[in-house]
Amino acid sequence: MLKIENLTYRIGGRILLNQTAANVDAGHRVGLVGRNGTGKTSLLRLIIGQASPESGQILVPVRWRIGITSQEAPNGKESLINTVLAADKELTLLNAEAETATNPDRISAIHARLQDKNAHTANARAARILSGLGFDEEAQKRPCTEYSGGWRMRVALAGLLFNNPDLLLLDEPTNHLDLEATIWLEDYLRHYPGTILMVSHDRDLLNRSVNEIMHLENGKLITYRGGYDRFEKARHLRMEQNVKMRAKQTARRLEIRKFIERFRYKASKAKQAQSRLKMLERMEVVPDEQDERIIDFSFPEIDLLPPPLFSLHNVNLGYDSKVILGGLSLRLDSDDRIALIGANGNGKSTFIKLLAGRLKAMSGDVSKSRKLRVGYFAQHQAEELDLAATPILEMMRRYPKDSEQELRNHLGRFGFSQERANVKVDHLSGGEKSRLLFALMSAVKPHILLLDEPTNHLDMDSRQALAEAINSFEGAVVLISHDPNIIELIADRLWLVDNGKVLPYDGDMADYRFLLLGRSGAKTKQDASNGEVEANLKNDRPKIDKKLGRKRAADRRAVLTPLRKRLERAERTVSRIESDRDAIKKRLSDPNLYAGDPAGVKDLQMQYSHLEKELQESIEDWTILQQEWDKLESEVTTL
Repeated sequence: MLKIENLTYRIGGRILLNQTAANVDAGHRVGLVGRNGTGKTSLLRLIIGQASPESGQILVPVRWRIGITSQEAPNGKESLINTVLAADKELTLLNAEAETATNPDRISAIHARLQDKNAHTANARAARILSGLGFDEEAQKRPCTEYSGGWRMRVALAGLLFNNPDLLLLDEPTNHLDLEATIWLEDYLRHYPGTILMVSHDRDLLNRSVNEIMHLENGKLITYRGGYDRFEKARHLRMEQNVKMRAKQTARRLEIRKFIERFRYKASKAKQAQSRLKMLERMEVVPDEQDERIIDFSFPEIDLLPPPLFSLHNVNLGYDSKVILGGLSLRLDSDDRIALIGANGNGKSTFIKLLAGRLKAMSGDVSKSRKLRVGYFAQHQAEELDLAATPILEMMRRYPKDSEQELRNHLGRFGFSQERANVKVDHLSGGEKSRLLFALMSAVKPHILLLDEPTNHLDMDSRQALAEAINSFEGAVVLISHDPNIIELIADRLWLVDNGKVLPYDGDMADYRFLLLGRSGAKTKQDASNGEVEANLKNDRPKIDKKLGRKRAADRRAVLTPLRKRLERAERTVSRIESDRDAIKKRLSDPNLYAGDPAGVKDLQMQYSHLEKELQESIEDWTILQQEWDKLESEVTTL
């Protein structure tokens, strides 16, 4: 068990952990959540001894091996597979010693330990992990130096997983992954045999891969059972109870003070007054637990354009003379909400750059509405921002006709105070740079949002706020994201970018997840000549039986689609009744109504009462259907 006892830690006078305590039981998978800047990464550093607490202690079982996500990408001429194998230093030393040892007892001990570590399957395990993280068999043989920093960070994660530590500490493990690798990682962590403490803002990952949530807020750690959705409900309930307890305590304190003030100087009541005064001093104040401020995202109202916004006919797209995507014939309309799916490197960002006007077609016809205004959020922020400028300077350069105060007000809506608007972009946090990009793109009043990994530096609450803002936006949206939950919240349709094509995908995110995980596993073959086990990996993702995947997805739709339609009808019914009820409520709140016919008022009141009853019944029906849906979806997932 990992024990955190009365831990206090501060940075530069700012307290992050304040005499907090928590436990992580052996074998438990725990998600560590909290707003950006609350101290989650600092806690991981304290656990591995990279930082020292002001007071308190962290106790880890002596025999536990601890592994943590690296902040540095591996480099060198070693192949990816050898780099991952070398991550297990004990295995590397044992293999080397086995080649030179001469003492029979030592040889026996070495081979016993190698057997304990399943050394005969090491190559297969390393290859399987690399494959899941996006490296095919050929890629695994290439040296690290051939890959960019983001891809090498995947290799670092592969090495950590291969090392199989007793306590696995993960800090935003999906940051450098695409959607496909993220889905693979969810499944891998769900079956991890050791103990996990993971910092993440990925709701799906925290719902599917952990069985406890540890929340860091106001310097304290509070543990909840279940995944993120269950934590969120439990926390809201606790906060509601907290409000009620504070109200009761405030009333009780006021009552005691009144008694004291009234009788403290009266001889017959002085003793009782003193007793109540001591009671007041001993009374532990119920803390005021309020949600921390969440940054608002908002996109302006727009004048809708006639369709299509974009029309592509037989377009080839790429760099220099190399075609990345070919034969594209697609159209985008004002009401489209499309997520691009497909492994990294297949051309998703390339396609979105074409729409953003950052890349020209090599051939074919691209037409767009003449009045079209585009809002583009680039995955790599440095491509769109002048790091030497300040937020207000960036705004003034792009919108010279607006006054400085108007631009500062606009920045303020995205969380930039007077002071932060004057800080160099290079000194802003990743989340602040993201918000600056949103401020810049929204000021143009775009008809279409092109979003390439917009949530990379946002915490959970900010992601939710962004999704709500995008759903309120009236224009079109094209989204790339490794966060399945964001895709499900925003997108109506999926386009698969694969094998040089961009084609509509017949299914939803759940179907795509089934397709990716509907695999026979990374198959192995036994080399009869030397007994070496090697991975039979052909793709840049885990081996997929596509026919089986399509069949399972079809079976899933056949089971779930009828219930989904009933659920959607129930949701529409609830919305309709709420709308009718609110309209009558608004009329009943008008004082002028009561100057007219009393019979008309009574009729409206009866209608309101009837709608209230009908609404409660409809909500109950919807709740039952939702419970059926959750249960059935869980059962279908195990098929």
